[in-house]
Amino acid sequence: MFVYIIRRIIQSIPALIGIAVFSFILLHIVPGGPAQTLLGQHSTPQRIAAINRSLGLNKPLAVQFWIWFDNLLHGNFGYSYTFNQPVLQVIGEYLPHTLAIVLIAVVLSHLIAIVLGTIQGYFRNRWFDHVITTVVFFFWSMPVFWLAIMVVLIFSIYLGWFPSGGINFSNGGPGGFIGYLDHAALPVLVLVLATVATWARFMRSSMIDSMLQDYIRTARSKGLSELSVVFKHALRNSLLPIITLFGLSIPTLFAGALVIELVFNYPGMGLLFWNAALQRDYPILLGIIMIIGLLTVAGNLLADVLYSLVDPRISYK
Repeated sequence: MFVYIIRRIIQSIPALIGIAVFSFILLHIVPGGPAQTLLGQHSTPQRIAAINRSLGLNKPLAVQFWIWFDNLLHGNFGYSYTFNQPVLQVIGEYLPHTLAIVLIAVVLSHLIAIVLGTIQGYFRNRWFDHVITTVVFFFWSMPVFWLAIMVVLIFSIYLGWFPSGGINFSNGGPGGFIGYLDHAALPVLVLVLATVATWARFMRSSMIDSMLQDYIRTARSKGLSELSVVFKHALRNSLLPIITLFGLSIPTLFAGALVIELVFNYPGMGLLFWNAALQRDYPILLGIIMIIGLLTVAGNLLADVLYSLVDPRISYK
């Protein structure tokens, strides 16, 4: 297993280099630049040229990339134009907030999807299956921004159960960990509602396929209880597609978190990425892209490791 993990890490290096190259080129060929954004109405060709020289943006694109990439290899993600701070320091302030809601949403979404998909697969084509399918696809079909607005309208404005956005403990609400959960509850709810349908459908299909296998009939013929047949035999083999989605869901959840954090004004990576894009803060944008790339590689590697734990037949020797 250890050799396999090392091999996968080495194989992921070209993918990360490709992400770095293409993201750097795409960001720098977009019209506009940080100089125009920083100067605003006071921009003149002379002032723009001066700022570009000070930031090193007047050099050839290949030279700019090599300087940035060389610093990246040494753990230096650059210096933010707008925050006047190192990129890692800025990201370090925002990343924990996004990781909190994304990880909680991943766990809750998978648990709910496993339960719903298992029940749907066992009671397939019955009234319960149709009702759950209708409900989950109702939320899945909604635009994420509209779903977030509706959640704020219901749970924050009408019911007053949760704050409408941000992370602010000065309004008389609970502080500490409980206060943080209070502010993160609605973003997590939207992420769960927007993603659970896809995973529940995968789980349902996998469960139906498992229930039709010969080993299920063999288990029943041995006199095992129905609960043992479903949870010990069918469920374990049905989890493999969900494990695959676990690794692939990381970039999707981060993309959804961008919209959700904008609606809730939640100080996470999504809101930071949006503000950095408006300000043409290239170091921040590139730093976020590379970190999400690393998390995606780590998620896929974790999915492969979980594969071997769920299914003993899978070996990475």
